[in-house]
Amino acid sequence: MGHIENLSRRAFVFGSAAIAGGIAFGAFGNADAATTASDNPLAAGLGPNSVTFNPWVEISPDKITLIAQHADIGQGVGSIQPIMIAEEMDLDPGQFEVRFAGPSPAYFNTGFADELAPFVAADQSPAAEEARAKSLEWLRQAGLQMTGGSSTLPDTYEKLRVAGAVARETLKAAAAKRSGIAVADLRTQSGHVILPNGTKIAYVDLSVDAAKIPPVLDAKPRDPSKWRMLGKPMTRLDIRDKVMGELKFGIDMKMDGMLYAAVKLNPGKGQPLKSYDASKARGMPGVKTILELKTGVAVIATNSWYAMKAVDAVICEWAPSAYPAEQADHWKVLESSFKPEFLGKEWRKTGDIDAALKTGKLVEAEYRAPYVGHQPLEPLNGIGLVTDKGMEIWVGHQSPRFVQYVAATAIGLKPEQITFHNQWTGGSFGHRLEYENVRVLAEIANQMKGTPIKLVFSREEDFLQDIPRQIAIARHRGSVDKGKIVAADLQVASTAPFKGLLERSGTPSKDPDGQLAAGLWNVYYDIPNFRGTSYEAQGLSPCTTWRSVGASTSGFFTESFIDELIHAAGLDPMKARIAMCNVPHYRKVLETVAEMSDWKGPLGNGRGRGVAFVESFGTPAAEVVEVSMTDSGIRIDKVWVAVDVGKVVDPVNFENQVQGGVIWGLGHAINCELTYAKGAVQQTNYNHHEAMRIYQCPVIEVRGLENDPKVRGVGEPPVPPAAPALANAIFAATGKRIREMPFNKFIDFV
Repeated sequence: MGHIENLSRRAFVFGSAAIAGGIAFGAFGNADAATTASDNPLAAGLGPNSVTFNPWVEISPDKITLIAQHADIGQGVGSIQPIMIAEEMDLDPGQFEVRFAGPSPAYFNTGFADELAPFVAADQSPAAEEARAKSLEWLRQAGLQMTGGSSTLPDTYEKLRVAGAVARETLKAAAAKRSGIAVADLRTQSGHVILPNGTKIAYVDLSVDAAKIPPVLDAKPRDPSKWRMLGKPMTRLDIRDKVMGELKFGIDMKMDGMLYAAVKLNPGKGQPLKSYDASKARGMPGVKTILELKTGVAVIATNSWYAMKAVDAVICEWAPSAYPAEQADHWKVLESSFKPEFLGKEWRKTGDIDAALKTGKLVEAEYRAPYVGHQPLEPLNGIGLVTDKGMEIWVGHQSPRFVQYVAATAIGLKPEQITFHNQWTGGSFGHRLEYENVRVLAEIANQMKGTPIKLVFSREEDFLQDIPRQIAIARHRGSVDKGKIVAADLQVASTAPFKGLLERSGTPSKDPDGQLAAGLWNVYYDIPNFRGTSYEAQGLSPCTTWRSVGASTSGFFTESFIDELIHAAGLDPMKARIAMCNVPHYRKVLETVAEMSDWKGPLGNGRGRGVAFVESFGTPAAEVVEVSMTDSGIRIDKVWVAVDVGKVVDPVNFENQVQGGVIWGLGHAINCELTYAKGAVQQTNYNHHEAMRIYQCPVIEVRGLENDPKVRGVGEPPVPPAAPALANAIFAATGKRIREMPFNKFIDFV
């Protein structure tokens, strides 16, 4: 470790080297640093007498700052990530500030390794683990910094606790050097190092001393049995400020001298503006100027309301959309996409599927899922300032380094000339992985150099420009014989959401879209003859990631069809799934939800229960939905959910995330779709794209299991089972199969 002496006395490089099975931390300062680790991005901005031990901890004489590596889009990053560090540092809430990470390859997301490897999550064979290690190495080299895929905890569970442990032990070493007392005789508590005689030395008072010694890199995180906060019910750090209306989201930001922008963009998603007439808008109150953009127009005014009213008055002529103008033609494209030339991949094949389909009773079904929007409560927004030196941008986003690339490309700068400041975000569900606001904000700010510009999309523009969830059709076949499912042939045609996102991020891929395999190939039932195949439709609306991505559609298709096969075989839906499940700790998830719901077979009397089991992003989730028939329609009475995440680090937030995922999945299954007419989305506000109402919301009982050997995420996995469990419950109550979302096209709900 002698090379550490060559580093700044107030900063240490703290690299994350990828190895099979996890993350090893080390300090690197030699010529090979670029190939083995990333420099500590906190080092360059340190103030006098301050110290940083790694990319997540910064201590100055007056405060402690902990870095939340991921974007907070409502899932609790701004709380649980600093708490994981604070747990190891022996800090209490209120003793530290929280700041979001800036763009840096040091914050590459290790949590994507499992998703990128070509093995199902339950396969933990040596070959699968080797593939995951290679994926991890690729992620490190790429420096892929992104929030998504329920990866927040899998990515940071180890490294943030190690980061806190390194800080704790280095502060103890600094106190030992100052006091002359052995490190073994020191302890830490509530932001202090405590000497044997009870004397307390505050961490902030040790920053100068800590900056003069090398970090203690072999520090180990504590055993969970010694946790003070993690694993126990806790109040999220952001809850009070949110409840009191004091937390500042991106849309709340203000700057001196700021002007406001509103936009009208081509509803044909990314197509250019042909011409415009702004004569009515120019004289309207507050209007400063009107700007032409590549895909539309912007009005600059003294407040957002004036800007939005004026831009509505601009008359635009648009270039046509690059996809079919009418919704019926979108479905026709999908219907004709089950052809070899559109083959994405045959993701899994076991047995002789074609021969098995000729055995016993053949079951066939077609399922459909429409485009749906993201529609978080906070519409797209951001602040941009362009000067001769470059651009600063304040925006809530899940991919900081891609924001730099997109903004720079839009106005002819280099990514390193873009300074990005991530913001608290009022929801995303995948919306803040896209760049509709980033690109136009850069264009506007570039035409208004020297003036901070705040862009806020109107709700209608937010709907029109949203890149939606994939549209999909499934054509499934299966056979049952002698009370068993002997074959399942699952085929899905869909737009490719992740490939679309990668292309818009400047990293196009020619590989098959792996998200179309989610819920299609990762089926953990003992079906001897099985095939899962995806087809990638071309020429439709651009699509992107949406909460649970591919599993949000294929999970519905697959678990609905499995239920049809079970019914055709004359079996009980719950008992059959448990009997067929070939992964022991996944079977335990099903057994748990059966016990929670006291499953004993059909309910009768106009009541029904449905069960569904889907693994997404490595997390198995099983749900039972109970419904009743009423004179006014179907009422959802109760939902039971069991999820195995390996380790529940925040029980309260865990329950909230699961309940929210169920509500999200049910509400969209019942009510939501986006349709196109004349190239534009027809649904432009919540009254036409309606979430579940409070009076419709059932009681939701949640149980978290900890049997998985790996720590898993929970933001998305509760979503995919919700729709099929509801559809299966409706069948149990009414005898009617619903094979297309939204369900309210076929049945009434109360």
